[in-house]
This record gives sequence, structure tokens and C-alpha cells, in this order.
Amino acid sequence: MKDVASQAGVGLKTVSRVVNGEPGVSLETEKRVHEAIDALGFRRNDSARVLRKGRTATVGLVLEDLADPFYGPLNRAVEEVARAHGALLINGSSAEDPYRERELALALCARRVDGLIVIPAGDDHRYLEPEIRAGVATVFVDRPAGRIDADVVLSDNFGGARNGVAHLIAGGHRRIGFLGDHPRIHTATERLRGYRAAMADAGLPAAGSWVSLGSTEPDRVATATRAMLEGPEAVTAVFAGNNRVTVTVVRVLAGLGRPVALVGFDDFELADLLRPGVTVVAQDPATLGRVATDRLFQRLAGAALPTSRIELPTHLIARGSGELPPAA
Repeated sequence: MKDVASQAGVGLKTVSRVVNGEPGVSLETEKRVHEAIDALGFRRNDSARVLRKGRTATVGLVLEDLADPFYGPLNRAVEEVARAHGALLINGSSAEDPYRERELALALCARRVDGLIVIPAGDDHRYLEPEIRAGVATVFVDRPAGRIDADVVLSDNFGGARNGVAHLIAGGHRRIGFLGDHPRIHTATERLRGYRAAMADAGLPAAGSWVSLGSTEPDRVATATRAMLEGPEAVTAVFAGNNRVTVTVVRVLAGLGRPVALVGFDDFELADLLRPGVTVVAQDPATLGRVATDRLFQRLAGAALPTSRIELPTHLIARGSGELPPAA
């Protein structure tokens, strides 16, 4: 900074103001300082800045899988809000492994991120209590924290599933299958609860053979789908619990030779271009990420807010697959 100040013919404080984007510097002086910075190859020492200000201007994001299309818009929204606050985003995937989630979250805390946004894989987050007490603002997204009181931003998983299944019932279906993720996952259990509620509302049974939860790996989902479509009590419609399940079900139904109605939870790319288009219960992952990050920065700004549970609505997009009638 001394070299920059000397070359630009200004004081150290002026260089500091320019580097940190502070007011009080004329445009002409700011231009001279930037020219000196470029000429000398100056780079701000963020380690020294952390020691002085006590903040790293970084936030951490722990999500399930960056390759999942659902998390792309969420990740981008978090990054954009963080950038608007002058912060850098560091993210990583837990691969739905509670131990990996814990390892990653604590590694981010060890690198002194100012805040954490976590899409939890586990159901016990007491390991974060010391970090939160130490000042690491923490917000959970998509699923609530386990065994601690913390802010969370969710979609209406129960209501969305209930509406999706009710849509199939309104179309004349009475035997409806449910294919979901692992039962330990909050979103999977809430969507199953919505399925059961819709069936109960209509006075319909939810036979055990019509419900399958587990891995979203294609082989598992395809096997479970075929099992539901066979025998005297074969389902005439399927409710798929997330986008990965839906894609596998679409592939199975494509080779079936008879119409089976389908509604999926989560929209996905090209769903509208299939024939028929896939009817979905759509979430808004970008809004989830944006609302959660706004909440995080409110915490970082020192806002004395009560812990909140923010639930965002879902909406049904009818494209054809969910409107197929039961086979005669």
C-alpha cells in the first residue's frame, strides 16, 4: 500500500478507502490509485483484513449435490445475494451423508466463514452449537435443523404433495402409487404425509404395495415402479417424490404400452417437451436460496430476530401426464 500511495501521490488512508470501496475520494484521485494498483500488481491482503475487522466476507453453503438440477438455481441465488453484500461464497456437497455434512460444515467454520447456509443430510446439528455461539450465523434450507433451534426456509412439501395427489384423484384415479426418497429425509416424509392425507381426504386406501421409499438410484426406482404397475391391484397413476425419481418413472412408462398418469414433485428441464408433458408440483429453489441468504445477512448485521420457520408455496403445473384418465 505504501508503494501504491507513493506512485499515486496520495496518503495511505486514501489507498485504503479506494481498496475497500469507501466514500470520500474524488473520481480523479480514485483513478490515479487504480492506475498505480494495476501498474504495481497490488493485491489486498485478506488475511490482514480479517485480523483488523474480524470478518472474512465469506459464507459457506453445504448442499446435497451440486449436480442435482434443483440445487443449481438455489446455489446461484445464494451466490448473487452474497455478492451484493460483498461476500464470497464457498460451497460443497454432502452427498446426502450426515458425516460428510458435519465434516464439511466444520471445515468451513475452521476457515472462519462469517455464516453458513446448510441443506441438512443429518438429523442432529448440535455439533454446530459452539460455532453459532461463537458468532457464525446459520440458516437451514429445504429441511429443518435437527435438535437445535435455528432459522429454516422450506417449501410447502406437505401441501404440494397433497395437491398433486388430489389432482390425480380429481381425474378419476383411485389406485395411486407413491415413489419417494429415503424416509430419514424430511422432504420425503412430508411428501409421503401429503400423499396419505390426499388419499384419506378422498376415502381411499393407500396400500402398502403402492408406497416405496428408498434410494433415488434408477435401478431401485425402476424396479419399484414396475412392481406397482403389475398384478390385480396395479396402480393407474404415480406420484413421484422428486425430480430424479420422476425422470426414471418417465423412462419406465415410455416402454409400458398403456397410459399411466404421472405427477412429479419438482420441475425439471425438458419436462414440457415430452409427450405428454410432465405435470409437476413446482418449487422455487432460487427464492429458497434468496430468502435464506437475506436472512443470513440480517443475522450478520446484528438484527435481533426470533428464530423463524419460513415456508414458501408450491404450485401445480399441468402439462398432460397428470391429466391422463385411468385405463379402461
